Amino acid sequence: MMTVTLSHYLILAAVLFSISIAGIVINRKNIIILLMSIELMLLSVNLNFIAFSHYLDDLAGQVFVFFILTVAAAEAAIGLAILVVLFRNKRSSNVEDIKELKW
Repeated sequence: MMTVTLSHYLILAAVLFSISIAGIVINRKNIIILLMSIELMLLSVNLNFIAFSHYLDDLAGQVFVFFILTVAAAEAAIGLAILVVLFRNKRSSNVEDIKELKW
């Protein structure tokens, strides 16, 4: 029987974080992919917090995850609102079109 250790969680979180960095670096034009990459990055950090919290028998990491999820939800809502405004005005989801929006 194989048990899941802390290193398994850390490797998974590192892979998720690397995928999110690659998504940000490779595609800098589409806002939707950038937002998904940032969310994936936050989720990989949350996985680290939960793994260390479980490993150290401390609930502080799990409580901190709730705050990170709150910030991530707000970031997603604001990002999608900006995307809707951009798409209504420019009919594209290109990052470079954000500069042309006026306040």
